[in-house]
Amino acid sequence: MTLRLTTLCDNLAGSLGYLAEWGLSILVEYGEETILLDTGGTDSVVRNAIQNGINLDQVTRIVLSHGHKDHTGGLRHVLQIMDSKKRQVILHPEAWASKYASRSEPVGSDMHYIGIPYVREELEHLGATFTMSRKPIWINDQIVVTGEVPMKTSFESVEKNLFVKIGEDYIPDPIPDDQALVVKTSKGLVVVLGCAHHGMINTLLYAQKITGEERIYAVVGGTHLFRAGPEQLKQTIAKLEEFNVAHIGVSHCTGMPASMALMQYFKNRFFFNHVGKIMEF
Repeated sequence: MTLRLTTLCDNLAGSLGYLAEWGLSILVEYGEETILLDTGGTDSVVRNAIQNGINLDQVTRIVLSHGHKDHTGGLRHVLQIMDSKKRQVILHPEAWASKYASRSEPVGSDMHYIGIPYVREELEHLGATFTMSRKPIWINDQIVVTGEVPMKTSFESVEKNLFVKIGEDYIPDPIPDDQALVVKTSKGLVVVLGCAHHGMINTLLYAQKITGEERIYAVVGGTHLFRAGPEQLKQTIAKLEEFNVAHIGVSHCTGMPASMALMQYFKNRFFFNHVGKIMEF
């Protein structure tokens, strides 16, 4: 059975006619399931689906990797063009938190809202039915949403400029809602990342644990390495090599310096997962 991944939103566009924006969305087709992981920040997913000849009515369910608006802001646009039947939307309950980012020094100043830009009732009126869980959700025997990813490695951590507003106070956000989509294939796991705020390696380790499958065949999506220092990047590459990952397709929050380091090391195992990219495993 073929697994097909089509990138519908990313910071980079692969060819003329596609719209790029800071965000991510990947269409995952495997067997009878067509899953949209994240929805970008605006209407780029809808525009790029049309450009690619994709009918979003085929989507069986939507998975949100976390509650930041560059991954959830396109949800209303996606729901609006779908037919009237209900669509399951899987997310962590903390994705609804009032999320902010501090964009100036000192950290904790110049706060900007970066959470889901819609109220739940509006999205439900458009057909969304929300399934919220902190634990893994198995869509079928081969596809699982990880739920909360434990922090295990010594070299990965959550950024310190991210906060949750509770009342009038801003509290550091550990982003417990960070999760990924994992597909078990005959060659091993294909792990589709949203932003990997809890770390790409932490996510891969947890994917192994919840599936019972040690082989990791491919990693695709946002790796959140754009602020990684040399030591984190070095240890990340070492772990990916230890996993013997066959395909590494980076997107969105990876950043160009980290992307270049990964490309130089992994060579033909590496690819840019930009808008319009289609991969079949």
